[in-house]
Amino acid sequence: MSNGQEKFIVSARKYRPESWKEVIGQESITETLLNSIQQDHMAHAYLFCGPRGVGKTTCARIFAKEINRSEDHGEDEDFSFNIFELDAASNNSVDDIRSLTDQVRIPPQVGKYKVYIIDEVHMLSKQAFNAFLKTLEEPPKHAIFILATTEKHKIIPTILSRCQIYDFNRIGIEDIVMQLKGIAEKENIKYEEEALHVVAQKADGAMRDALSIFDQLSSFTNENLTYEAVLKNLHVLDYDYYFKVTDFLYKSDFAEVLVILDSILKQGFDGSHFISGLAGHFRDLLVCKDPRTLGLLEVGDSVKAKYRDQAQNIDSAWILSALTLASETDFKYRNASNQRLLLETSMLNIASLDLEKKNSQPEVKILPAPTEKKKLEESPKKEAATIQEKQPAADEVKTEVQEEAEEPLESKDPSDLEDFEDSVEPHEENLEESEEPLVKIQQESTPPEDAPISRRTRRKPSTVSLKLENTLEEKAPAVKEIIEDQVDEIKEQAIESSEEKLELESAWKKLSTESFEEGKSALYSIMAKQKIAEQIEDEVITVILSHEVDQEEFIQHSAHVLMKLRQYMQTPSLGLKTLVQETKHETKLFTAQDKFEYLASQNPVLRKLKQDLDLDISH
Repeated sequence: MSNGQEKFIVSARKYRPESWKEVIGQESITETLLNSIQQDHMAHAYLFCGPRGVGKTTCARIFAKEINRSEDHGEDEDFSFNIFELDAASNNSVDDIRSLTDQVRIPPQVGKYKVYIIDEVHMLSKQAFNAFLKTLEEPPKHAIFILATTEKHKIIPTILSRCQIYDFNRIGIEDIVMQLKGIAEKENIKYEEEALHVVAQKADGAMRDALSIFDQLSSFTNENLTYEAVLKNLHVLDYDYYFKVTDFLYKSDFAEVLVILDSILKQGFDGSHFISGLAGHFRDLLVCKDPRTLGLLEVGDSVKAKYRDQAQNIDSAWILSALTLASETDFKYRNASNQRLLLETSMLNIASLDLEKKNSQPEVKILPAPTEKKKLEESPKKEAATIQEKQPAADEVKTEVQEEAEEPLESKDPSDLEDFEDSVEPHEENLEESEEPLVKIQQESTPPEDAPISRRTRRKPSTVSLKLENTLEEKAPAVKEIIEDQVDEIKEQAIESSEEKLELESAWKKLSTESFEEGKSALYSIMAKQKIAEQIEDEVITVILSHEVDQEEFIQHSAHVLMKLRQYMQTPSLGLKTLVQETKHETKLFTAQDKFEYLASQNPVLRKLKQDLDLDISH
């Protein structure tokens, strides 16, 4: 950047804007100030506020020069003697303000206005503000005040009401990248566009910070800014880490998620920066879902293509849930006692999002019609009788099947018989594709009255196979074997339905053990006391608790307990409720005689001893 003999000047000073055209990222403010000069509608006090490094002081200096420049003065004429700068951070006393007000009274020797720029004005003391009020409200005609601050909220309202306020925005990433490109070309510095994007993101909207980082990296990379070198020097996580982590999270690959998280932490990256960056990555994926919001993604073209590809393969609902969990973890990270455990738990929770969604969906393939389900709940016995009446008699079924068969099965060749067997066997794939046969099958089968409704009892045999059982015994041995297997399966399902309570006990015991292993001792204590086989009725489990404290504790985990029980028992209709039965213990005061009688009943020798020694037990 330098020729050796010339003294090096940092880019923030060397390329400080000298005119309105060179100011970047503040077009609305510069246009307003320029129009006020051209129309001669200038206020006597201005307040420039905004983050650091966005051009507040620069615009104040340009504005101070432009207001004195007119047709009578040349473009190169210097009006620096009409500009006075005061650093309020070190000159914040009442005496400093009094000295300033004394200078304001003196008119300018050259030009029309004297401009006073007070930087970091929020650092003035309360007394200094009060001393400055009168001068700021009614200054001389030749005096203009420009106040600059990064903390507008610290300025008293009486000062704010006397100024025109201009809020400076953070400079956009694309604007910073364009400025860095121009400087790099002027200084003959090689660069990669992705490297400049990283610098712009690290600057956080401050042009001065971006130029300082740019100078640092130019020295580190020997004037060759590559993407890898910038990441190494700035200690920034590569985009590829977030793409890999997101892929593993969406695939629910717990092992790879923990391994890559461990490698990131071992490289010295702060966990807070990682989880914050991951949340930002999820936000960028959501932005890529819609072409209308694609412009909000402030990255290079190559990285933007990666975002588009990954966003197409991930569900929007999953991204939104993952973004919520990552944001909550970022909020909790600073106050967490075990920050690494918090990160790992958060990653596993995100990886389990799709997994929990799959497990929460019951694997019931045969469902009753919506209109008939309500009727069955209101009058099960009446509906069962109606269903039995609808079933055809065995002779009618036999006649119906025989009429449909044009030829005897013996006359058919083996290939035709195999085709017929395939048409008779009720495949699950066909059941899933058509809804109408499923409803018919469920309505024509009568569930056991006493057996609890479960996933097994809801799965009914095909009506077609039952109709053909008596008809095809002698004609098709292969078909007969298939039907017998189905009948055995129905019997096994009936037997298994009677063992529902044993399955409940096993599921309850397994869930209580998991609670103990997870450190939920209070929940484990509550669950261990339950006689769960005696506390279920009509698929509703009643959890009996001894007092309200246990009830509050159990209610906090009730949703998780119910979800797990439904999963283990494969019973989506299972319910859960609590009942508090407080046990009252009566406290009785025992007299000395009562105590003696109790001890004597345990050891009769005491009575003889009392009589022989003539003892008194009143005390």
